[in-house]
Amino acid sequence: MSMDFMFYAVPGLIMAVTVFLAVRVIRRALELRRAWNSGLTAEARCLRTYTTTSGGSGDSSVRTTLHHVYEFTARDGRTVRFEEEGGPGTTVEGDIVVVHYAEGETVKATAKAPGHVRNAASTVGILAFLSVVVVFCVGFMVTYTEAFGDNSSVSHVDEPPSIGDRPYTKVP
Repeated sequence: MSMDFMFYAVPGLIMAVTVFLAVRVIRRALELRRAWNSGLTAEARCLRTYTTTSGGSGDSSVRTTLHHVYEFTARDGRTVRFEEEGGPGTTVEGDIVVVHYAEGETVKATAKAPGHVRNAASTVGILAFLSVVVVFCVGFMVTYTEAFGDNSSVSHVDEPPSIGDRPYTKVP
């Protein structure tokens, strides 16, 4: 029984993480679209740049991500500071860049140039990959259930009937 739990829990956990990632990807794509479509721009100063690395253990390669921290003044006078990853390597501390932003309770901004097609294509590509992961997990669980599930309803034809299988009748 505990092994059955593992064959459902692990794929279930993978699917939960996959759905969480899909929600984050969709949310970020909508934030970018909203900032670009708002028509609001401002000049922002790059306050800081830094890199983060991941991977590099065993046979995996090292992945380096460039981060920028920007600050600008919104139309309503609020000072907004935000961090964005994956920006151009030519932007350094002190540079002035144009940012697109959307007003609201929390201001969402980006220093990335509008690229609606690129944003949509990357979002669809990532979601397609995540969908394949979910379909694989569901297929794994269905296959496991069919192969090793509860077989109590299966009749065993190859066993000959025993005397105890006959119905009880009284001898007159």
